[in-house]
Amino acid sequence: MTAKASDFSDIRDTFFSHVRSIKYATMITVDGKNRPRARVLLPVWEVVDGRPVGWLAAYRTLVKTAHLAGNPHTTYAYWSPRQDAAFVDSVSAWAEDEESRRHVWDLYIKGGPPGVGYDPVQYWRGGPDDPQYHVIRIEPWRIQLVRGSDLSSTIWYLDG
Repeated sequence: MTAKASDFSDIRDTFFSHVRSIKYATMITVDGKNRPRARVLLPVWEVVDGRPVGWLAAYRTLVKTAHLAGNPHTTYAYWSPRQDAAFVDSVSAWAEDEESRRHVWDLYIKGGPPGVGYDPVQYWRGGPDDPQYHVIRIEPWRIQLVRGSDLSSTIWYLDG
């Protein structure tokens, strides 16, 4: 059975609960030949103007850069052995402005949601000005939550 959530606030607590308990997501992009590519990363999340916004601190690899330039549509998949899952269909883009870089740095330290994050200095010794530190902004347009105990599902669509 699939239910529809009309507002993100309807699924916010469950979404953040899944993210807190699972932490790591599989980020899926597609290449120029429409072939998928997956990698495991740790996004952080916040709510801006009632909508979810995700952030990813990342190295700007050639593959990730080419994939996002060719097709910014991405999916972030969270899964637990209890079969609880969250699938975040989104548009992802590099955010290179200083304000975003510092905001995301702080969000990783603070936790987004609380309990999800890390101290990014472990990877980028130069802090938010480190030339290897880059940020991806994740703008979800669809989130599907699955409860493993009965495989019920709730879907939220942006403007849906």
